[in-house]
Amino acid sequence: MSQHKPRKWHYLWPYSLAARTALILIIGMGLIEACGLLINTLDRLDFNRLTQEQEAVNRATAIYRDISEVDSKDRSDEINDLDPIHGFTIFLSNEPNLKNVNLPSPKLEQTVSHLLTTILFPPELRPTKIIATSDPDKHKNAIAFQLPDDKQWLNIIYELTTPNPFKSATFPISFFIMATATSLLTLWSVRRLIAPVSTLAAAAGRLGQDVNATPLVESGPEEVAQAARAFNDMARRINRFVNDRTQLLLAIGHDLRTPITRLKLRSEFINDKHLQKKFISDLDELEKMIDATLAFGRDNTHHEPVINLDLTSLIETLIHELQETHPDKIDQIRLHHPLPNYTIKARPINLKRALQNLMNNALNYGGNVTVSLTSKPPFPSLYNQKDKHIFILIEDDGPGLKQENLEYVFEPFVRMETSRNRSTGGTGLGLSIARNIIRGQGGDITLHNRIPHGLCAVVMLIE
Repeated sequence: MSQHKPRKWHYLWPYSLAARTALILIIGMGLIEACGLLINTLDRLDFNRLTQEQEAVNRATAIYRDISEVDSKDRSDEINDLDPIHGFTIFLSNEPNLKNVNLPSPKLEQTVSHLLTTILFPPELRPTKIIATSDPDKHKNAIAFQLPDDKQWLNIIYELTTPNPFKSATFPISFFIMATATSLLTLWSVRRLIAPVSTLAAAAGRLGQDVNATPLVESGPEEVAQAARAFNDMARRINRFVNDRTQLLLAIGHDLRTPITRLKLRSEFINDKHLQKKFISDLDELEKMIDATLAFGRDNTHHEPVINLDLTSLIETLIHELQETHPDKIDQIRLHHPLPNYTIKARPINLKRALQNLMNNALNYGGNVTVSLTSKPPFPSLYNQKDKHIFILIEDDGPGLKQENLEYVFEPFVRMETSRNRSTGGTGLGLSIARNIIRGQGGDITLHNRIPHGLCAVVMLIE
């Protein structure tokens, strides 16, 4: 089945449930706020436009009153003496001259006429005729008043400015306050709602490292409490299953010691020395396998406390001990310098045992061992995780393994006959025990073939 490549926008999509929920809510609330502000803005635009039109008509009416009350010969001077009004053009003419603002506006004409009849205005000064036009495209209006005494026309042309509510200082401030308050409230609410999920995930992680981990508190909302109860029931069943299996393994291993001892005693009565030697050799190997089996079982029952551990010092100590144990192979036991300083939380005795198994394997089966420590993933495609990790690389120059066996060798009692020499005394449990220890501390072990030959064991630990 072909796999589709993820779309580019998927990389912008948050990974966590809390971030996704918060993003969806913030976007939704933002759209609601935008719609509300848009409706309010349109309402303000209509209100401002009507207010501006009314003010312009009131001003035009006031100008007509001032001019009509002056003698006809002084009207031109009165117009010149008027304070300049932005957007207004005022002049006298013998005929109505509305300067191409020629679209009749009965509504404006009716408004002006109504205004002149309702205010305290002498009837003899009221205009003989009123002509009102408009140009909606240019936002221009024009009113021509015919003066009652000399029959001249007072032309008033004015341009209305487009209302802009965004110029208001309160608009961006209110939007910012609303957006900030909504975002903070959303983030706080989502964190409160998602907190039980994070608690459940953390408890699952602890259970993966320790089947005897502290159970969850069965409180909170009904759904959360129900999930906690189900998780605790599952943890108890897993604990019971692991303990029963471990106790069975230990019991079998312990009970096998007695018949093996009896067989060793009876082998002394075998007259054929060659057969006797083979018989005792097989019993010794069987006894080693039982010892390894018991050690494998004890790893599940021994609960060593987690402490702050100087990982760099531990690796240096292991290298020195390995050199002392194999003085003839000092040149084949190498530590990659400079070794960075790292401190982690771990079970020191168990971790030391796991690393010893891996180093001994590299030395026994590969002929040499080189240990290095880094925080950079040696194989980035395998460690695409958010947690910070430390990687211990244990490398050798041996024959390596077939690709299909890199994972299979971690199974208990598995030995690769072509690359793992049986004469070394291995039981096939070393890698199983090592991985069991490392995974119990939240890490993992993987094997990778080197080029042109050799094997690299990568121990991943949480920083």
